[in-house]
Amino acid sequence: MYKSQLPVIEQALETASLMLGTDKSRGYCLEMICADFLAGANLEGGNPNALVFSLCRIYKLLPHEQQLELLEEIKGMPCRA
Repeated sequence: MYKSQLPVIEQALETASLMLGTDKSRGYCLEMICADFLAGANLEGGNPNALVFSLCRIYKLLPHEQQLELLEEIKGMPCRA
């Protein structure tokens, strides 16, 4: 990393910390930033297995109540074949 890149990285880590809860470590926040990137990067023509892995990893890290909310949301979505 270069010194000029640190402000962007710090801002991303701070934003992730606010979204994930301030008790989360910086390493955890960085992992979630990377998982989010992989999920987005694989939406169009990428490796679908990487996308599924990223989504599963993020799902497992959600609090139980949010996991249930997400499952209900998914159940209500129409499937496209």
